[in-house]
Amino acid sequence: MNVAKSGYRVFSANSSVACTELAKKITERLGVELGKSVVFQESNRETRVDVKESVRGQTIFIIQTIPRDVNTAIMELLVMAYALKTSCAKNIIGVIPYFPYSKQCKMRKRGSIVSKLLASMLAKAGITHIITMDLHQKEIQGFFSFPVDNLRASPFLIQYIQEEIPDYRNAIIVAKSPSAAKRAQSYAERLRLGLAVIHGEAQCSESDMADGRHSPPCVRNTTGHTGLELPPGKPQAPFPGIELPIMMAKEKPPITVVGDVGGRIAIIVDDIIDDVGDFVAAAEILKERGAYKIYIMATHGLLSADAPRLIEESAIDEVVVTNTVPHEVQKLQCPKIKTVDVSMILAEAIRRIHNGESMAYLFRNITTDD
Repeated sequence: MNVAKSGYRVFSANSSVACTELAKKITERLGVELGKSVVFQESNRETRVDVKESVRGQTIFIIQTIPRDVNTAIMELLVMAYALKTSCAKNIIGVIPYFPYSKQCKMRKRGSIVSKLLASMLAKAGITHIITMDLHQKEIQGFFSFPVDNLRASPFLIQYIQEEIPDYRNAIIVAKSPSAAKRAQSYAERLRLGLAVIHGEAQCSESDMADGRHSPPCVRNTTGHTGLELPPGKPQAPFPGIELPIMMAKEKPPITVVGDVGGRIAIIVDDIIDDVGDFVAAAEILKERGAYKIYIMATHGLLSADAPRLIEESAIDEVVVTNTVPHEVQKLQCPKIKTVDVSMILAEAIRRIHNGESMAYLFRNITTDD
């Protein structure tokens, strides 16, 4: 289908061949050709983009999957978007299935909210709308000055559970931490299964990382009044050595499982699986509690560092992730890793946005906690 018939163009901003596979699947489903462009790195690692066809007055969709080299992928997307903007494209819509830096969406001590910075950079580069999937925190959508469609992978993962896990009716959905309980509950309700929650962890979770609220100023012992006495009718001035209430340090309880997993198939659900240490520890405790099979379902399979080896050596039976992130090398290293294709919903989102159709159909039966 040429541009005259479709009315839009689809480009890939990736310089890596492995990262263009999802873009090819999406364009095949849409019946359009992938736009002609060249994205490459100069000898000094600068990113260069050359668009090889006219985009004047067109609606452009840029598909960008994020490989291990996150920062290079971001620069490729920004340079591609700006090149299309300066080439007079009408609308530039980013299709970013895995939104990078999404875990850095809260202030930590003297750090920064990097996902907000990235949202501002995308807007400045010329992007007017993005399509993404399973943001780490839904509140990230508020960082953007343009529309965001946050699609869900849960229908595809639930379908995999129903079709590929024998005797899934004997399964129980597990949240590996209390913070993941809402997502797990959403899966459990749609599958009509029970719910278990792992409480207490060997390592610090994201919610327990120190921030400015846990670092009060040094307390000076004082006696008598904590403020200077002023004449009546005037406000009290604070005393320099005012005592604050003592903040009790948080202590993690021993790892426990709330819910009966004995003789059941345990299915742990989450949005991202990267450092698998927490998942391996959760699998071990579930095995100790009597679960005879353990599956992990996650949208984004980053699987960095030694993740494939740790999964292969662990009590985990299978890890199921979508193809929002390329992980073919990890699959070769660990046969326990399986992939679910989500190109169908991404292609349908592109079609509906271009035609001005409602996106509500793509969110049917999706709860707010998913």
